[in-house]
Amino acid sequence: MIGKEKKLAIYMEGNLDSIYAKMGYGVMRYSENPIVCVIDSDYSGKKVNEVTDQPFQIPIVASVEKAIEMGAEVMVLGLAPTGGKLPDTWVNDVEKALTLGMSLVNGLHDLLGERFAHLLNTDKPEQVIWDVRKPLTDYAIARARASALTNKRVLMVGTDMAVGKMTAGLEVYKWIREQGISSDFLATGQIGITVTGKGIPLDAIKVDQACGAVEHLVLEAQDKDIVFIEGQGSLLHPGSTATLPLMRGSCPTHLILCHRGEMSTLRDVTDIKIPPFNEVIKLNEAVAHACGSFPKAKTVGIAVNTSKLNESEALQVIDKIEKDTGLPVTDVVRFGAEKIGRALL
Repeated sequence: MIGKEKKLAIYMEGNLDSIYAKMGYGVMRYSENPIVCVIDSDYSGKKVNEVTDQPFQIPIVASVEKAIEMGAEVMVLGLAPTGGKLPDTWVNDVEKALTLGMSLVNGLHDLLGERFAHLLNTDKPEQVIWDVRKPLTDYAIARARASALTNKRVLMVGTDMAVGKMTAGLEVYKWIREQGISSDFLATGQIGITVTGKGIPLDAIKVDQACGAVEHLVLEAQDKDIVFIEGQGSLLHPGSTATLPLMRGSCPTHLILCHRGEMSTLRDVTDIKIPPFNEVIKLNEAVAHACGSFPKAKTVGIAVNTSKLNESEALQVIDKIEKDTGLPVTDVVRFGAEKIGRALL
């Protein structure tokens, strides 16, 4: 929907350091488009790496007008808040950006295309509102068609929601691709779709059609030797329904478990403890296999997000998990993806 040559401004007003800022951070890390600035008046005049733990040396500006002065052509809404609603405080700037000729990338559940279509310049056909979470109207019911494929299908699974499944998947996919292996990354969430330009918004698809949507995505990539399916949610989380349709639709042959290194309980439901890793691995493999009804999925590695730990603490956590499970364990951003990537060869 957005050409790779288009210059981006990421809109984070009042939320650059929010726990819901992962949409913006994901675009900063993986988008192929040039990013000219971040918009957040709280930190205007600084760079992202000066005010957050993120490594991006992207300048922060105070307004939409300043972003346009710097050459921005597209405004990306950088939040993924609970409920996915457009904050009321953002409406004026969204209207301003569209009125001034910018395109809009929207990863919220609120679909903005119809709401703000009247602000698009009819003499400027390249100006668009891309509602990333707008699904197709219909998907075929899944029939385990992926189980007949002969490629490797690697599903990212997690001990919790928001532990870095997309990031780990993209990093391992990148390493595999660099080895000259035919591969693809299949996005299932708004960030992955935004940075790759394709995929399905799984959490916006009707439950009855979710498995079929995943199956359709996997069948389209059947010519690739290895495909990585972006994970969503967790079997451990009482509010998550996403992992099961990913398993049923993709019929995975391999799993990569993802975890935040500092966590021993779920982030939002802290009275639920994360079980020992070997038990979590058994759970995911057993559900994927379904008593032999589907292909047997083997866990090949554990990707640990250690961004909240110093390097010494990170290495200690990785070493302990590796000893406990006997699997290759690493932080694929901090230390590279080779250790887990090689387990797939």
